[in-house]
Amino acid sequence: MIELRENEQRTLSTLGKLGGKASINEILKISGLAHAAIMRAQLKLSRENLVKLSEQRNTIAALNEEGETYAKEGLPERRLVEALEELGGEAKIGEAVKKAKLKPKTIPIALGWLRRKGWATIQEKQKTLKRTQKEPQRGDDEEILNLLAEKGAVITQQLSKGKIEAVAVLRRRKLIEVKENTLRTLELTPKGRRFAKKGIEVVAEVSQLTPELIVTRKWKGAKLRKFDVTAPGPPQYPGKPHPLQQIIGRAREIFLEMGFTEIRGPLIETAFWNFDALFTPQDHPAREMQDTFYLSSPKVGKLPERRVVEAVARTHEDGWKTASKGWGYIWRPQEARRLVLRTHTTAETVKYLLSKKETPIKVFSVDRVYRNEQLTYRNTAEFHQIEGIVVDKGVTLRDLMGTLKTFYSRFGLKNVQFWPSYFPYTEPSAQATVYIPKLKRWIELCGMGMFRPEVLAPMRIKHPVLAWGGGLERIAMIELGLTDIRLLYNNRLEWIRRTPLCQ
Repeated sequence: MIELRENEQRTLSTLGKLGGKASINEILKISGLAHAAIMRAQLKLSRENLVKLSEQRNTIAALNEEGETYAKEGLPERRLVEALEELGGEAKIGEAVKKAKLKPKTIPIALGWLRRKGWATIQEKQKTLKRTQKEPQRGDDEEILNLLAEKGAVITQQLSKGKIEAVAVLRRRKLIEVKENTLRTLELTPKGRRFAKKGIEVVAEVSQLTPELIVTRKWKGAKLRKFDVTAPGPPQYPGKPHPLQQIIGRAREIFLEMGFTEIRGPLIETAFWNFDALFTPQDHPAREMQDTFYLSSPKVGKLPERRVVEAVARTHEDGWKTASKGWGYIWRPQEARRLVLRTHTTAETVKYLLSKKETPIKVFSVDRVYRNEQLTYRNTAEFHQIEGIVVDKGVTLRDLMGTLKTFYSRFGLKNVQFWPSYFPYTEPSAQATVYIPKLKRWIELCGMGMFRPEVLAPMRIKHPVLAWGGGLERIAMIELGLTDIRLLYNNRLEWIRRTPLCQ
C-alpha cells in the first residue's frame, strides 16, 4: 500500500490530467503548487517508481535592449540599403546615411555589414555607395530578430542550422543574450498510470495543530501531515564572531584562567617606549622606515619623566650602573620622541612595569601591532601579538617555559620545544616552536626570555622579569588549517560561514 502526502497526490493527479507527461512549469500552472513542493513530491514518487524525471539542457536566446530597437527599426545595414534604393541605387555615403537616419555610432556597423552581406559596394575615392542587388532578401538574422520580438525567447536547439548560426552572429553583435536553462519533465511510469487510473482523491493535510482544531476536536478527523525529521533542511547562517576573534577570545580566556590580568595600550607610541626603553639601539635595523611605520603628522610625542629618560640614555651610552658597557654612542632624545605605529605590545608592558612596584605581577596583552612588511601568504603589515610578563622573586626561565607550554597545550599544541635565540632586550633568550605533524615541520610560535638589567634598572625593577611575545595569527592558521594568512582578513563570506563556531 503506497501512502502519499497531499502534494504528492496533487502532483500525480495533475500529471494524469496532462496526459501522463508534462514539464515542471506546466504542472506548476495547473496544480497551483510551488516549484519546490513539486520537486520534493517527485522525489517520493520516483522512489515509489510512479514517475520518472528527465532533464534537458537548453540554450535560451532573447533580445537585449539594443536588439529590441533593431527588431523595431530594422538592422542598420537594412535601413541603409533601403535608403540607397530610394535614392536610385547609387548615392554619396553621407546622403544615404542621412536618408537612413542612422546614429553616428551605427554608421561604421551599417557600412561593414552592407559590404559583408554583398548588398552594395563602397567606392572609397568618390565616397559613394552602389547597390549590387535590388531589394536583397531578408536573412536568417533578420528572421531571428522578428521571431524573438514576437515570442520573447526561443530555444536554440529547436531552430534550423542556419538560424542557429544567425543566433551566434547576433550574439557576437551584442544584440541578444543567451542563457543556459534546464527543462525538467515528469512522466508517469506504467505503475504510475495504473495507480492514476484507480483515481486519486486529494486529501488536505493539517501541518499545524491550532487551538481551534484542539477545542473543536476536529483534529481527530483531520489527516495530519508527516514530517521527516531526519531530512536535511536549508542551511542556516546565524550571526557569530569572526573566526579570528573567536581565537583571540580563547587566548584571553586561557590567560585569565591562569591568573593573569589583561592590559591595553595605544596603537601609537613614541620610539622611546617602542625601542629605547627596551635597550634597542637607535641605529638598529628594526628602527628604519623599511621595517617601521613612522607618523608624518604629528611627528613627535612627549617623553616620560626626566629621571627615566636620563637613566635610559645613560644605559644606552655607557651601561649606567648595570655593569654593561651599553652601546657606546651618544643617545639622541629627538630620535626617541618620534611617533610610530607600535611594532610590538612590549611597549605597554614596560610602561606597566614603571607604574607597578608590587610583586608578583602577571599581565598579558592580545592586541594589534604594525610592521612595514610586504603583503604575502605568510606576512601582513597588521597583525595581533600575544604579549605577557611575569615578575616575581626567584622566577627562572624554566617557569616561563612551563607557563607557555600550559598556554599552548590549551590550543592542542602539545609538542612544544624551546630553542636558544637572540633578542636585544632579553638574556637568556629562546623561541618557542611546535611540531605540526600535518605539515611535517617545526613552526615558531613566539620569542621569549628574561629582561636584561639594561631594561630593568631604568624602571627600578629589582626582581626577575619573564617576557614573551608572538603572533596570534600563527596559532589561528594552525587551528583553522590555513596556509594563507590573508584569508583571515579577506572576509570571504563563504569561508566565514563554513567555519564552525566552536573549535
